[in-house]
Amino acid sequence: MLRVHFTAGDIARLRVAATPDPLWEISNSFQILIGRESLLVFGQWRRRVRPRLIRDGAALLTALLPPRGYTPDFLTPDLGGYPDLGSAVDTVLRTPKATLRGDLTRLVASPVRSNPPPSATGLRALAGGEPEALHDLGTALHGYYRRALDEFWPHICAQVAADGALRARAVLTGGAEGLLASFEPVMRWRPPVLEVDYPVDRELRLDERGLLLQPSFYCVRRPVMLAAPSPGRTPVLVHPIQHVLGWAQAPDAASAGASLGNLMGRTRAAILEDVVTGRTTGELAARFGISGSAVSQHTAVLRRVGLLLSMRRGKYILHTTTPAGIALLNGAFRAPAHDHWTDSV
Repeated sequence: MLRVHFTAGDIARLRVAATPDPLWEISNSFQILIGRESLLVFGQWRRRVRPRLIRDGAALLTALLPPRGYTPDFLTPDLGGYPDLGSAVDTVLRTPKATLRGDLTRLVASPVRSNPPPSATGLRALAGGEPEALHDLGTALHGYYRRALDEFWPHICAQVAADGALRARAVLTGGAEGLLASFEPVMRWRPPVLEVDYPVDRELRLDERGLLLQPSFYCVRRPVMLAAPSPGRTPVLVHPIQHVLGWAQAPDAASAGASLGNLMGRTRAAILEDVVTGRTTGELAARFGISGSAVSQHTAVLRRVGLLLSMRRGKYILHTTTPAGIALLNGAFRAPAHDHWTDSV
């Protein structure tokens, strides 16, 4: 178990990342991809992605990202609030040689991995900061993202945004302590300590640095964090989010086209705009003067064409607009203001 000790200053400095971190998603997803654990929610994604990775870079990433045990901290650095892939990879490639050497020495010594690890020669060159080895690492990270994540990134962002809407509601109703309590059961708030399901026993004292909670689409079952956070920097706790089954299914152009043909009435347009900040089915019914079943029919159509995401949270379902839905709203129209909507489903 990980026990995170908060002070009043740490509570004040508690933050939740609004977007996915591409390096954490690369790291977590690659470990799922090469692991043997059966994970229903990632099954379709594995089947679609694995054949693409019998190419350059797989051996190096296999050496760096074992499915169990230590993962080098330098692969998931603090991005300073700018989590685009290009700057993220550049940050990795600027890692000081001493840090590379220390992290990779720890990786090779990990007791739960094969010994010697695959691509040991490549790891020695990387530990020495050799330019060619660093170039190979950058190529491997970009190549993996392109083959395994790029196609799914809009959905990953939508799921992280939906999780953010849930956390925002927790803050509105309970403040920072309500936010921390919202992570049960994988994290349990026992003031002033956050208890986290974790593979080893560890005590972390924040010491007025605060904490960044980083949602990760590919984080599985329990949170993770760096083995040795940088002194003086805000620690990052990466946590799993909820998923919807079938998210990685190849799109059916015919059915999507048929749905789009029936998509936009005034009610659906208004619902799509209204759920940008997250609404429950009951809230939408009350706001637009329609029944809950009518709301469910409207949201089902929006969901089928990828404009809306629905997540169950306790007794209610929360609907949020996806990036594609926001783009449609920004580029196509604004729903007119009306008190009630009576057009047919």
